[in-house]
Parts: sequence; structure tokens; C-alpha cells
Amino acid sequence: MIFYREKLTDEKLLDLYKKLLKPRLIEEKMLILIRQGKVSKWFSGIGQEAIAVGVTSVLDDSEYVLPMHRNLGVFTTRDIPLHRLFSQWQGKANGFTKGRDRSFHFGTQEYNIIGMISHLGPQLGIADGIALANKLKDNKKITAVFTGEGATSEGDFHEALNIAAVWKLPVMFIIENNGYGLSTPTNEQYLCENLADKGIGYGIESWIIDGNNIVEVYNKLSKLKEDMIENPHPVLLEFKTFRMRGHEEASGTKYVPQELMDQWELRDPVTNYKKYLTEIGILTEELDDQFRSEIKKEIDENWAMANAEPEIEATYSGELDDVYKPYQFEEVNPESGNANIRFIDAIRNGLSESMQRHKNLVIMGQDIAEYGGAFKITDGFVEYFGKERVRNTPICESAVVSTAMGLSINNYKAIVEMQFADFVSTGFNPIVNLLAKSHYRWGEKADVVVRMPCGGGTQAGPFHSQTNEAWFTKTPGLKVVYPAFPYDAKGLLNTAINDPNPVLFFEHKQLYRSVYQDVPTDYYTLPFGKASLIKEGNAVTIIAFGAPVHWALETLAKHPEIEADLIDLRTLQPLDTETIFASVKKTGKAIIYQEDTLFGGIASDISALIMEECFQYLDAPVKRVASLDSPIPFTKALEDQFLAKNRFEEVLKELLAY
Repeated sequence: MIFYREKLTDEKLLDLYKKLLKPRLIEEKMLILIRQGKVSKWFSGIGQEAIAVGVTSVLDDSEYVLPMHRNLGVFTTRDIPLHRLFSQWQGKANGFTKGRDRSFHFGTQEYNIIGMISHLGPQLGIADGIALANKLKDNKKITAVFTGEGATSEGDFHEALNIAAVWKLPVMFIIENNGYGLSTPTNEQYLCENLADKGIGYGIESWIIDGNNIVEVYNKLSKLKEDMIENPHPVLLEFKTFRMRGHEEASGTKYVPQELMDQWELRDPVTNYKKYLTEIGILTEELDDQFRSEIKKEIDENWAMANAEPEIEATYSGELDDVYKPYQFEEVNPESGNANIRFIDAIRNGLSESMQRHKNLVIMGQDIAEYGGAFKITDGFVEYFGKERVRNTPICESAVVSTAMGLSINNYKAIVEMQFADFVSTGFNPIVNLLAKSHYRWGEKADVVVRMPCGGGTQAGPFHSQTNEAWFTKTPGLKVVYPAFPYDAKGLLNTAINDPNPVLFFEHKQLYRSVYQDVPTDYYTLPFGKASLIKEGNAVTIIAFGAPVHWALETLAKHPEIEADLIDLRTLQPLDTETIFASVKKTGKAIIYQEDTLFGGIASDISALIMEECFQYLDAPVKRVASLDSPIPFTKALEDQFLAKNRFEEVLKELLAY
């Protein structure tokens, strides 16, 4: 191994050595503790330390780095107190996740480190969002994100590279090619000779670097960083290295040929760098012993501190209170008069007023810029707010959602428009595993609104007509809003944008241009978790949301003799159970009306809640009316049969006659 120091001073060379040595000595301690049963799980980075240390040493402390689960050198180079790391690994409160996640599955804004989730790919998109925020701020900062050669097969990898290339984002994409994805060798993972070649197709500058040579890593990345600051753009860096331990300690390395292990043993990054420093007269055995003694003392003292820390005591409130970031709703009342506008106009007005109110708000989606979006809601926004804040995206919903999370991490607000709610399936993973869990896992907000044009009745067929709110009401950490009227749509959208938690905002397409209402022309907000009692009566409680609210009104207009409480839920998470229960206790009968298919829909949960809380008040079984348990069809006759609309009146009459 050849080291070219170039302009590096003796002090810098020794500094890199100490930074390289520290994670190695910590790992050696952890391996002993594992054998003693004092540590439950460990993902070793032995043999790969030069990459994590080199990358982090090049970055300023204010620049974000997104590591993987064997990048201990990132955390030690950022000088995180070791007792906090040890507490994290032991699941104690002084760690970073309050015992809710293990090892390196955490982030910390204090040290500008954003930890991984096990789905790997989304963190690449997060780096895009962080870098986009830096570019909008024009603060000359870059972002570095790590991944392994295995994750380069994931769609998120390709989506994130494409976004970074198109938007010229200053991101270092770090591939640690360590030879194996768990036990799968590279020749069973990809066919190209080098993973760096994948950058060519995206127009990205790419390099292959010796990942075991700390001097090469530091010098090369220092030059790249200077260029990226001067001329913002992404780079793809493939670091050739090797994993000398198992994927995690329990898996072992029996699947690796011994000759390969022997070959890479000779390329050990710590041993070879020590030899080089000794040969050029910078490092002596006495100085090396001093470094090792100091680091081992620090490790032992901090391990004792972590061990002395008590185990976490579980409480219901402690867990449930952290699912969402606390948010104090700010009621804003309009100051001027109303205008009779359509549902779609209310959405448009809410977006426009929020864009004016929040200068850090960015809207992203397919065709939303000059074209104005599939439904023309953002038509004209580019002229008013500029393309920096109203951004067309490639067709890559997953990375766009992750990019929104990156914007949130870097103190922006983000709105993602799904062209159709159906298409959210390709962005499902980062919504339910990243946005939904970030605050619970490590206290990080996800200030993201995902707009969801949804619903049937327009003969758009199976891929453009679903109302899939139940996919998200099941996921703790998400808020789900589903207005039925223009007034509610505007006020609730403004609140969704203010709320630092992730919000799925459903907008029924059939209501866009068919429903009018007097709506304040000024900015205003409405609270989440407060249903609207549209009609009042003593005979039955009708619970609905979205288009079925209007369908229920049509039915009641045909039958003025039916005295019903009609509840428009407006938000599904949080759910206004107080209004539901009070009405059911009054009427004694309840029917829940949803457009979604029946089995597994939110109507089932509401029915169960009513049975649990209001059973003694019921005079009849709780009824649910929903669409057929089939995909939604195209032809009008088939769609009419599918939708719940044609069955509601009959079921309502049966319930009243019970």
C-alpha cells in the first residue's frame, strides 16, 4: 500500500492515525464484551475504518453525514461522548433512542449525523433533501451519505442519484464495496465491473478509491469537496474495501474463502498506516503506546459510566407521548369576507397562502411547475414562487418522499404531491418506515405533507381511483386528513403544513370541481381531531368522510323523515371519538360509511370502538357500508356497482327498522 501525503502536515497525519485507531480499539473491546455476553449484537467495521474516518474528517462539523451500521468512525470522528454511544448500544436512556432502536439506527442533530433505517435506500434520498436545503440557503455545504454495494441494487439508490444529478445537488454518495451483502458475494449482486460505472448513466462524476488507504481517502475527498462547493454537483465514490468480520458477529465468515481473508488481512488500514508513519519517522512505538493507552482509558471509563446507568423503565405515557412531535395548534381566524369557490380552489388558495407565510416551504411533484400539476392546482405557482420552491420531480416517488424528509431535517417544510393517491405505493416505504417512525425513534420531526388526490366516480380504473387511507391510519406516527368541503380543505391543509408531523392529506378528485362553498379569502386554520356535525337528529348516527359525506346528504335529502346525526370526521388520525360516542349514546344506532373497500378499512375500527365504548347504549348492531372487496373497475356500470353509494340507502333503512 502506497501513501502519498501531498500537503498533509505531520500533525494532520498523526491526527488521522488517532482517529483511525479509536474505532478499532472500541471494536476490539466490543468483541470481548460480546463473548462475555455483555453486548447483544455487533456490526463490525474492522477493515473499513479508513472510509468513515476519512470522509468525516473532510467534512466540517456543521455538514451532515449519513452513515451505515458499520461506520463507527463517523461517530467517533465527530467526538460523540463514548458513554452515550455505549448507552445507545445497551438500550439505555442516555443513548439517542431511549432504548427504542439499537446499534447505529439513530441520528443526532447535535452532531449533524442522520442514522440509517434497515431499509437502507431511503437515506440516500434524505441526503438529497439535506443538500437541496443547503443549496437553497447557498451556504456552501456538502452532504455525505453512505451505502453498501448491496443497497446499490435498490430502486432508491437509482432514484436518489437521478434526483441529485438533475438538481445538481452537492452530495457525496459513498459506496463501501466490501465484497459481501451479508453472505452474497458481489458476483451474485451485479454484473458491471465497478459500481462507480453506474454513475455514468446518470451523468454523475464517479471515482474508485482505495478504501483502506486513509491518506488517499482524505486527499481525494478534500479536492472533490472544494470543487463541489465551487460548482455544486453530486459525486459517486466507490471505495474498494473488505469486511473482515461477519455481517454481524453471530453470522461468522465461513462463507468467505480463506485466501480472500488472507489477502485483505495484508491490506489492513490501521496496520499499514501505522507502518507508513513509523517508516517516515512521525510515529514511534512510545507515541503509539501513548495513543493506545489514552484511548483505552477513555473507553474503560466511559464503559463504566454506561454500565452504571440504570435500565430503562417502561411506561405507557413515555412511549405514546413520543409517537408524534408535540404540536400546539395555533388557531388563526380570517379577517375578511368569503368567496364562493370550488374544493380545488380552496386547496390552491391554502397552498398559495402557506407558501407566502412559510418562506421555507417547498412543493415537489410530477409536472407541478409550469404545467401546474395533473389537476392544475399549482398552475401559475412558478411565476409567483419560483422553480426553486415549486419543483418538478422525476418519476420516483420513493426518493422524493425521502428528499422531503431531508428538507425537514435541514429546517425546511415540504409538500409532496402524489399525482394520484394510487401512486403512493411506490413511495410507501419511506412514509411508513421513515417519516412515521423518526420522532419516536430519535426525536426528529418529519415536517412533510403528502397530498393524495384520490377516489372513484370518474371511471379512471384500478390505478387512478383508489381511496387508500387505511394503508396509513394503521401506522403510528402519521396523521391522516380527509376533508369533504372546501372550507375544511383549506383550513385543514394550512394546519397540516404548520404541523411538524407527517400528514397524509386526502383530496377526493370528484369533489375538486363539483362542490362549492363560501370560504374565507384570508388565511385561517382548523384543528385536527375535531369532527363536524353537519346534521342533527335522534334516530341514527351516520359517520362518514370524503365523498360519502355528500352521498349521505343526498340520501337524507330524499328522506327528510329520517332524523340523523351526520358526522363528517374530517381527520382520521387523530380521530374525534368524543363526538362519535356522544352521538351514538344519544341515537342508539350507528352506521359508518366509507368509500374504501370493506375489509380492513377504518370503518371496522370505528365499529369496534363503538362496540367497546357504547355497547350498553346500542339498540341495533353497528353497520358498515363500503365498496366491494375487489379492485375498482373502469366501466361505469362496474364502477357504480363497486362503489358504496348504491347500497347505503338500503342498509340505512334496515338499520332504522331494526
